[in-house]
Amino acid sequence: MSVRDLKGSGRWWALAGCLLWLAFTFFPLYWVAITSFKSPLGVVGGPTYIPFVDFDPTLTAWSELLSGARGQFYNTFIASTIIGLSASVLATFIGSMAAYALVRFTFEVKLLSGVIFVVVAFGGYLLGRHVLGYGQAISLIFAFIAALALAIGSSRMKLPGPLLGNDDIVFWFVSQRMFPPIVAAFALFLMYTEMGKLGFKLVDTYTGLTFAYVAFSLPIVIWLMRDFFAALPVEVEEAAMVDNVPSWRIFFGIVLPMSKPGLIATFMITLAFVWNEFLFALFLTSSKWQTLPILVAGQNSQRGDEWWSISAAALVAIIPMVVMAGILSRLMRSGLLLGAIK
Repeated sequence: MSVRDLKGSGRWWALAGCLLWLAFTFFPLYWVAITSFKSPLGVVGGPTYIPFVDFDPTLTAWSELLSGARGQFYNTFIASTIIGLSASVLATFIGSMAAYALVRFTFEVKLLSGVIFVVVAFGGYLLGRHVLGYGQAISLIFAFIAALALAIGSSRMKLPGPLLGNDDIVFWFVSQRMFPPIVAAFALFLMYTEMGKLGFKLVDTYTGLTFAYVAFSLPIVIWLMRDFFAALPVEVEEAAMVDNVPSWRIFFGIVLPMSKPGLIATFMITLAFVWNEFLFALFLTSSKWQTLPILVAGQNSQRGDEWWSISAAALVAIIPMVVMAGILSRLMRSGLLLGAIK
């Protein structure tokens, strides 16, 4: 039911409620926009709402931002764009393959194999670090390789204990988002620092931050694309199998084109998460690959928060996501993405 279907006074009440909600939603954006055109005295002198009526607009904040006086704006914007697009594309591509496998194939993982992986990983790291005297990075690498090999080998054996199915694997992926982000960010910083001692610099690099964002985004991609793949008709794939079409051609030539609306929606949602992420960028970058949220947070001085500069930087960070949201909402209204998001 829409407002157009209502009759009499109910229609006007519904319209008034929609307009009230629209004003409530857009007022923060309006306030940020007009604050970016205020002078310092205009901000601290009390609330003003209408340009050229309550205050005289100025381009001071914008000139300082675009000239580089408030940080390397262009480098930061380019870094955010490159990292956001790269991480979103990789996460959508890898997560789509994992989601398709979890929908079309049956997996059985022995719980005891998972326990073996955890025990060997932790035990191997402690053994290499405190007994054999290896460095943290070397101990971590060898412990991970040994734990992975033993877990894969033990999964092929007849072990006691319960079996974990596809739904359990999906829950494990989604549960990664339940951890406090500070835990993962701090652990990644320590790991990147140790890898840097071996000659593999990952802190404040494109590779390091992109890798972190891909891992951070995979759970949401798998969750979204799994529901979309499950809604696709399996008969088309079965017909291709009858003609001896390889599985990889079915996925790339049939499934992905049919899933194009879902891929677009998932990519946009992933890009929004990466674009607005703050904590990983704070821990894993220092100057060269800092993103826009770091630039926005740094718009202050010894006098405190300078809201005119913060508003200008925030508006630059908001506009691309507003455009993305507009595109996504248009696609959803046209019915192309129904089923991609439940």
